[in-house]
Amino acid sequence: MTASPIWITEADVVRLINLPDAINALERTLPLEARDHAASMPKTHLMVGSNDAMHAIGGAVSAEGICGFKTWINVQGKSETTMTLFSLRDGTCLGVIEATALGQMRTASVTGVGTKRLAPKGADTMGIIGTGKQALPQIAAVHAVRPLKEVRVFSRNPETRQSFAERVTASLGIQTLSVNTLGEAVKDSPLVTLITNSTEAFLTSDMLAKGSHLNAMGAIVPSRVEFTDDVFDRADLISVDSIQSVRDLSTEFRAHYGEDDNAWKDVHTIASVISENKTRPDGADITLFKAMGMGLSDLALAIDVLNRARAENRGHKVPERVKLPPQLI
Repeated sequence: MTASPIWITEADVVRLINLPDAINALERTLPLEARDHAASMPKTHLMVGSNDAMHAIGGAVSAEGICGFKTWINVQGKSETTMTLFSLRDGTCLGVIEATALGQMRTASVTGVGTKRLAPKGADTMGIIGTGKQALPQIAAVHAVRPLKEVRVFSRNPETRQSFAERVTASLGIQTLSVNTLGEAVKDSPLVTLITNSTEAFLTSDMLAKGSHLNAMGAIVPSRVEFTDDVFDRADLISVDSIQSVRDLSTEFRAHYGEDDNAWKDVHTIASVISENKTRPDGADITLFKAMGMGLSDLALAIDVLNRARAENRGHKVPERVKLPPQLI
C-alpha cells in the first residue's frame, strides 16, 4: 500500500539536508541523465512583468521511481516555491515540499558541482557579483569544493555590499572584502561567480584572469544577461546544466551559437562531464559553467529530502484524498 503523502516545510528541509549533502546528491543523480535513466522536462516560464516571471520545471528518475514538478513565481524580488513529487509506479502523490531553501541549495550545489569539475585546483580567491538571496549560498558552494581564503564582492549599492561582506565573514569565516568596482572584484581572481538580475551585459572577456573559472548563474530568462559574447572565445571548456534550457532561454548562448547544431556540440552538459569524469583541460585559458535551473537537479535534492523525512518521521500528513465527481448543475 502506498504511504500517505506528506507536506515538508521549509524548516524540515533545512534540518534534513545541508549544502555538502546537496552536492553529493547531484553527483549521484545527474550522471543518470547521461545514461538515459533520468530526464528533465523543458523549463517553461511566463513573463508577468518587465522583470517578473512565473516558472515550471520537472524531472523523473526511473531508478527511484519518482518524478516531480517545481513551480514558482518571482515578482519584484519576492517568490514562493513548491515541489510536488509523484510515484512513477502508480501515479500517486508522494509529497509536497516547500522549496525556497531547496531551490537556493540546488542553485548553489549546481555551482559546487561545476566548480569542482572545472575550476583550477588550489584556487582560493573568489570574486562575486551580486548580493541577493542566492549570493551567500553561492559562496558556500564554491567554498565546499575549493576552500576559500578571500572573497571580493561587488554590487551597485555600497551599503548593501558592505553588509553582505560582513555577513559572509560571520557566516563562513572567510575574509570578505566589499570593493568599489566590478574590476576590483574579478581582477586576478581564479574563481568568479555572477548572480544578478541584470538586463545588460557587464562582464567582458578582458576582465577575466588567464586560468580562471566563471560561473554564470543569474540570467535565467531571456530578458537578463550578464556577460559579453567575447567570453566564449576564451573558454576552453563550456558546460551547462541543460542544453535545451540554455538554447531556449539564455540570451548570451543564443546570440553566440544561434541555430547551428554543430556549434552547440562544443557545449557539454554537466551530466556528461560527471559521467565521463571530465576535468579542467591542462593550460585552459578560462572555463565557463552556465546553469539555468533544471528539473532533474531540484528533483535530486527533493528525493533526498523525501527519503530523509520518511526515515526520521518528519513532515506533516496530508489529508486523505477522496475523489468525487464534479458538480455539473
